[in-house]
Amino acid sequence: MERRFAGKVALVTGATTGIGQATAVRLAAEGALVGVNHRPADDPGETLRRIGEAGGEGFGVVADMRDPAQVTAMVQTVAEHGGRLDYVVSNAAINPFMTWDETSIEDFDALFETNVRGTWVVCTEAAKQMIREGHGGAICCVSSISAHVGAPYQTAYCGTKGAISMLAKALGCNLGPHGIRVNAVEPGWVLTPMSASMMEDPAAVKYYTDRIAISRAARPEELAGAITYTLSDDASYVTCATLLVDGGFIVNAEL
Repeated sequence: MERRFAGKVALVTGATTGIGQATAVRLAAEGALVGVNHRPADDPGETLRRIGEAGGEGFGVVADMRDPAQVTAMVQTVAEHGGRLDYVVSNAAINPFMTWDETSIEDFDALFETNVRGTWVVCTEAAKQMIREGHGGAICCVSSISAHVGAPYQTAYCGTKGAISMLAKALGCNLGPHGIRVNAVEPGWVLTPMSASMMEDPAAVKYYTDRIAISRAARPEELAGAITYTLSDDASYVTCATLLVDGGFIVNAEL
């Protein structure tokens, strides 16, 4: 595999499963030293094992995305451990399925604190670190098709993803003069633990399969390919952009 990120240091949040795990492995396989973020109760061991099998290097770094102090410390730890910080993938998120009228203020706050505020803190703290180091960098925020399409059991979650897509655009505008690019990738249906409950509903599987242009869900590794593209020099003139990676679902979605 091409080593596009040799000598670079990356941080991936929410990297113990799904898209985050696949992205951490892909970056490491292409030469980056990867900080594998996990919550205090989670174990990064499986991701680190996969990184080792791919011939890469990584290390666990703990932080709860709802705690700004932990997130700030995590960014500093990665930069100190690696000697620099070049890339950040802000992927950590929660998505409790609930109707709008079942969503309590506590639920709403948890969603926005984890998904939006967590993204804001990790991206801005990483940007400050990159500016201090003076070599530029790239950031990718993992948003969702839910930034564009409403869902009856994800109303507040949709709001968080709309915010993340716009934050990527606005941050990219501000950080461009420092040589830092910021983009967002917006996945559709991906085979991750977050979507596992959907796979148990034949009607839901049929609904999505019938409407996705390539008639299947994505594998996490396919999203990792899109994310690492936005970080790579192949995307050197791409910033403030959102990349919809949904297999063509949105053109057939019933709004």
